[in-house]
Amino acid sequence: MGAKITYAVTAAVLVVYFVLVGSRGVMLIQHGTLLTVTFGVAVLILPVIGVWFLWKNTRFVQRANRLATELDAEGGLPVDELARTPAGRIDRDSADEVFARRKAETEDAPDDWRSWFRLAVAYHDARDTPRARKAMQHAIALHDGKPVRA
Repeated sequence: MGAKITYAVTAAVLVVYFVLVGSRGVMLIQHGTLLTVTFGVAVLILPVIGVWFLWKNTRFVQRANRLATELDAEGGLPVDELARTPAGRIDRDSADEVFARRKAETEDAPDDWRSWFRLAVAYHDARDTPRARKAMQHAIALHDGKPVRA
């Protein structure tokens, strides 16, 4: 629940920031000189990119959470079987061992979104966030019946 609150607060702060920056861009454009119009357009581009990025990430999180809820209802969520250090961090060897099993599971069932979801969790536990995200995107595409790129 804490992560959802943090995400919501961060998103709200970003939206306020985008509005403030956008209003400054509009003010620059309204000033009417070539220089201020140019800067105004440049300033307006930043919130547009930011809103797009925030929207894409929010949709990704919603879809991943939908898959997690469905997998939980089926009883298929991965069990936390990772060894941890005294400080509470995931032990690297333990994460590698679980990752190897999840990868083999995914290779055995490459068209099953459930195995890709569990592989994404294993990537995340192994601190490989880019691959975790790609595996989750793959799981979402398989779940939604969309074409999947290799």
